[in-house]
Order: sequence, then C-alpha cells, then structure tokens
Amino acid sequence: MRFEVSERIELPPERVFAAAADFANAPARISGIVRVEMLSEGPVGIGTRFRETRRMFGKEAVEEMTVIAFEPGRSYVLGAENHGCRYRSEIRVEPDGQGSRITMSFAGEPLTFFAKVMGFLMKPMMKSLAKTCGKDLSDLKRSLLAEG
Repeated sequence: MRFEVSERIELPPERVFAAAADFANAPARISGIVRVEMLSEGPVGIGTRFRETRRMFGKEAVEEMTVIAFEPGRSYVLGAENHGCRYRSEIRVEPDGQGSRITMSFAGEPLTFFAKVMGFLMKPMMKSLAKTCGKDLSDLKRSLLAEG
C-alpha cells in the first residue's frame, strides 16, 4: 500500500513547511481534520506526538502519530500503528521555481495476517485515500494563499 501526491504552491519553501509542520493548527487549514490533540510539549521535532481526528469515508477516524524523522524546513516523517498495520507518511517541501512543491508519500505495512487479508480487500480504497491526501495538500495551499 503506497502512493504519492504533490502540490505546487507559489510561496517560499520555509513558509510552506512551517504550515505543514504546524500540527496543532491543522484543523484550521485542512478541511478533513476535525481536531488535533498535542500529546507532547515543546517545538516540533523527532518524538513529537499528537492525536489527529479526521473525517474519512463518512466517519471519524482517530490516529496517534509520532514524528520519527525531522529535517527542519525540508521534511518530516510521521509513524503510526493501528488495526495491525504500520503507517508511514512523509512530507517533503522543495523549491520549485519561485515557489515550492510539497509532496506527501504514504506507505502502509500489514503486521498481522488479518491486516494482510484486509489490505488486499481494501486495495481499491487506496485511490480514495490518495485523493483525500491530495485534497489535504490543496486545502493547505488554499489556506496559505488566503493568508497572503
């Protein structure tokens, strides 16, 4: 289970990355996120933990995430485990002409037999999940451009 989505934003990479890594304020920027509860204090970096509630497929889904890699201004990786799977989401922000390109890569690894079976059955839903993540990036772009 893997996919990648990206969006070009006519703003400097530092500004795009700062907004993407501002987990506490994500609900104000991304329409699919209902709320975020920060579980650790201090600046965002390796070890930062938060609980995200988002609307997916008509229901609320809650994931507890941990920052497992962090390169300030450039990229971060979030890790989560749920329903017998390990999930990994990477956000990269790179210069693109006078603006930036933000890319999200997602991978899911089944850890149990049941998760492997469900992963096979849920494979058609990956397109919907990729579309949802693409909308997250579009929402981020829209909110940043609205800020000016």
